[in-house]
Amino acid sequence: MDYIVKGSDILLNQADFNLDETLDCGQAFRWRIVDDYPEYFRTYTGFFGKKPLTVSQLEENGSRFLFHNTTEDDMINIWCDYFDLRTDYGEIKRRFSEDEFLSKACDYAGGIRILRQDTEECLISFIISQNNNIPRIKGILDRLCEHCGGFPTFGELADTTAGDLGYLRAGFRAKYLEDCINKVNSGALKLNEIKNMSTDDARQALMTVKGVGPKVADCVMLFGMYKIDSYPKDVWIKRVNEKHYPNGLPQCTKGIEGIAQQYLFHYIRQNGE
Repeated sequence: MDYIVKGSDILLNQADFNLDETLDCGQAFRWRIVDDYPEYFRTYTGFFGKKPLTVSQLEENGSRFLFHNTTEDDMINIWCDYFDLRTDYGEIKRRFSEDEFLSKACDYAGGIRILRQDTEECLISFIISQNNNIPRIKGILDRLCEHCGGFPTFGELADTTAGDLGYLRAGFRAKYLEDCINKVNSGALKLNEIKNMSTDDARQALMTVKGVGPKVADCVMLFGMYKIDSYPKDVWIKRVNEKHYPNGLPQCTKGIEGIAQQYLFHYIRQNGE
């Protein structure tokens, strides 16, 4: 990781990274574009748990990023991991170039990186995401954070019922959240143990939560547990599989199918191929 401390900011030089492609591709729902720094191409504000960050991409197609009002310790111990900056995405894309369609998807949005999110936040977020659209998901999560003074832990939500969550206006998902809260706080669902399970076993464990199916479980594993062999299948990815990979993904994706999924998902959602 190549960075320079500049007062209270940190200037990062990072290839294969783009804020729009990483923060606006359906992985996470608490990042917002802001206009506070018009001298830069793009600026986002967001959070890891309760830790805030404002980050700017200095040029549209550049590799310079400014992390505002952060410390070197936080850069090394939080943001480097969160943005997966230690992973060589250039090498991953080289591998993927062995497949024609996947190569096209990587060329279209080569700055996507997997966000290594807080497990509890990711699980709550993707329960809320079911049969939902991104603006509404963001609105529900905003109301949750406003009510709780930041994104709550499961411990902070102990004994919360679906009725207590009426302020979220989350509909049927409130019952799913209640079940998840109860299972985590009772110890029936041990997220730290699930992280160390095989992908298949972890999926089955997560699906014991009411309303959590294979797609949500795979999203939680990929974005909240960094199980990068997890391959979430929504309507877009099912379309990709049917048209381009009826016999399964190519060998070049072995073990990192989840990263391939992000390139494919973003590409087909934007281009419809």
